[in-house]
Formats: sequence, C-alpha cells, structure tokens
Amino acid sequence: MKVFVTGVAGQLGHDVMNELNLRGMEGVGSDLAAEYAGIQDGSPVTAMPYVSMDITDAESVRNTIQTAGADAVIHCAAWTAVDAAEDAENHAKVRKINVDGTQNIANVCKEMNIPMLYLSTDYVFDGQGTTPWEPDCKEYAPLNVYGQTKLEGELAVSTTLDKYFIVRIAWVFGKNGKNFIKTMLNLGKKYDSLRVVCDQIGTPTYTYDLSKLLCDMIVTDRYGYYHATNEGGYISWFDFTNEIFRQARELGFSEYANCLVTPVTTAEYGISKAARPFNSRLGKSKLTENGFALLPTWQDALSRYLQEIEF
Repeated sequence: MKVFVTGVAGQLGHDVMNELNLRGMEGVGSDLAAEYAGIQDGSPVTAMPYVSMDITDAESVRNTIQTAGADAVIHCAAWTAVDAAEDAENHAKVRKINVDGTQNIANVCKEMNIPMLYLSTDYVFDGQGTTPWEPDCKEYAPLNVYGQTKLEGELAVSTTLDKYFIVRIAWVFGKNGKNFIKTMLNLGKKYDSLRVVCDQIGTPTYTYDLSKLLCDMIVTDRYGYYHATNEGGYISWFDFTNEIFRQARELGFSEYANCLVTPVTTAEYGISKAARPFNSRLGKSKLTENGFALLPTWQDALSRYLQEIEF
C-alpha cells in the first residue's frame, strides 16, 4: 500500500513516515520545503520518497498525488500557530491552508476513489463544561480562527468524500518540532519560578504513539470521526508541567529541582490573542468499539519522550 503524507517536516508527519517505513509500507512524504530538512536524526524516513508540494495549489496537488499513485492520503499539514492566526493579515493565509488546501486534497481523493485521513482538533468545540466531547458530536462552536478553519477543513472532507477518517487530537508533542514540553524544559532552566494555567483540562498526545494508530486506521474501511489522545486521565497544563519536571529530575537533571511552579487561572495568566478551550477532554471509546487500540498513558509517553530528546 502506498500512502501519501502531507506535512512531513512537522512533528506528526515525521512520525507517520517513520511508522510506515517500519511496517514495510510505502510512504511518499510532502511539505512546502524544497528539501526535507526536518529530519536530521538518522531515522529511517530519510530514505523514503519526498516531494515538494504546496497544498494551496490545486493543480499541483492533483498532479503530485496522482503521479505518486497513492492508495490513501494522511493529511497532517496545517497552519497551527493559534495566536498568529488571529492577526488580520494572516486570516486569508490560514483559511487558504486549512480550508482550501484540505479541499484540494479531498477533491483529488474523490477523483482517485481513495481514502483520506484528516487530522483535526478539539478546538472545533467551545471548550465549555466538564463532559468529554464525543467524536460524532456536532455542537461545533470554535473560539478562534484556527478552530474555525480546522472545522471548515473537516466539513470539506466529510461533504466531499465517503471514504474518510477525521481524527481530532489535542496537546500534541513530538520529537521533530516545538511543543509545550520543550518550552517548559527551556523555561525551567532559566527561571526559579513559573506560572502555569490550571483551569484548561485535557490529555497530551505523543505523535510517536498516534502515528501507530493512524497507520492502523488507514488500512481499514472503518471510516468516520474519531478522537485520539494518550490515556492516563485528564490533567491541566499545571499538572503536566509538574510531571515534566518530576520525570526530568528522576533522569538526573537537578536544575529542575528548585523551579517553583505556581497554578494560575487563564484570567490570571493574561489574555492571549486566541481564546483557548477550558474543556479539551476528548472521549475515545469509539476507538475500541471499532477495534483500534488505545494509546499508552501520557505518563509513559512522557517518560519515553524525555529519554529521546536532548535538553
């Protein structure tokens, strides 16, 4: 099976390509960069096919995916800079990438009669309440531009195709890129105290673990909406930070011993450009109902991740 993967210079696309390779499946990666500089760790993906493609160019998308002879597409590419998306000068660009680019890919998948897997986000909901959001919930109410454009990307996929997976994720971290864990580790070295939000609740998602699930999905016809994060319970960003530093200390990094982490509300922390959801709890029972394995706990994922990265 040949799988075309977009956004391979990012955290998730990088790991999906590696997982395809480990399974003996053929992956064709794409990103905007003329050369795939995102992988420099000697991982197997470096030997796999890579092409430059702008998802906002409909003709380029059609020619590239058709030439590749793909049997399926995993669409990881997106505008993910949530605060920058709020700037008026970026609105058109965000929409062009997250909505128009997704529509371009969906159109080609329809022409070729192949399945598409689209990565979305909990940000399509309003983040109110304490009940986990279920995959088939249609009570959409995005709080920001990023969430609105990801929702419109979902709708582009679901209204164009019959063979599709829409997988919503949250609080993503991976080896190949920036993320909350790396930010906290860097700040913990520089400062004696940190203020971290305690009233936004969710569960982290390790791209290494998620990539295995996506590769499991793409070879089936169990189409539809899904939610996927690591197991281990719902936590706040404050809880997550404390566990990051605790595990770092266990690994011998004593510089995190004296950093005081103080919980603050979103209001106390200060207003960001983009409103964040308070409730990022995602219900994942549909995964097991359809025969897919749940991801390991986020605590275990964090442990493995800290042993992989340099900090």
